Amino acid sequence: MPSWVRRRLDRALEIQRGEYLVTLSAGTPHRPPPLDENNFPIFESAAGARYLIEAGIPPSQVLMETYSLDTIGNAFFSRVIHVQPRGWRRVLVITSDFHLERVQAAFTWVYGLTPNPIESGVYYEAVSDPEMDPALLSARIRKEREARDELAPLTVRITTMQDLHRWLFTEHRAYSTPSTGFADSPITRDFQDSY
Repeated sequence: MPSWVRRRLDRALEIQRGEYLVTLSAGTPHRPPPLDENNFPIFESAAGARYLIEAGIPPSQVLMETYSLDTIGNAFFSRVIHVQPRGWRRVLVITSDFHLERVQAAFTWVYGLTPNPIESGVYYEAVSDPEMDPALLSARIRKEREARDELAPLTVRITTMQDLHRWLFTEHRAYSTPSTGFADSPITRDFQDSY
């Protein structure tokens, strides 16, 4: 795991008081997933769950979301797989400084969609990224702002969970059939290191 992902998990470990910890993401469409010794993909959420368990969190308190490939997917799948079925009233999303604004925009939008918007308080906390190369961090901040700006028109156009489901699985490049990933929006090799 990159250092900035470990810092998110370390912060969850610092403040955890018996609540469930949910690790998010299958990975990213910006690069192939790492493989285990048997050539099976290692989901980011599975690596995070293993990290938490090795740090002493009981496995029964660690839940994984292994479907999402981006921030909108993180919000959608966490809502429909864990938050809504369990009826959670408070959710804390821990992310990196560089990612906070987009995370807030995506989760606030997705968790607020009808029917049955999440009536709980959704809170956000960011951790610093001191080990990330400054040039890479600067590039990632620019990319995050662009992605946040691309999100804004969607939040106006898509106002229900049904609309979001339709859009995700028919138009979004990472989830639509057939999925094309983000191959038509290539990123540089160096930039892949920030994912």
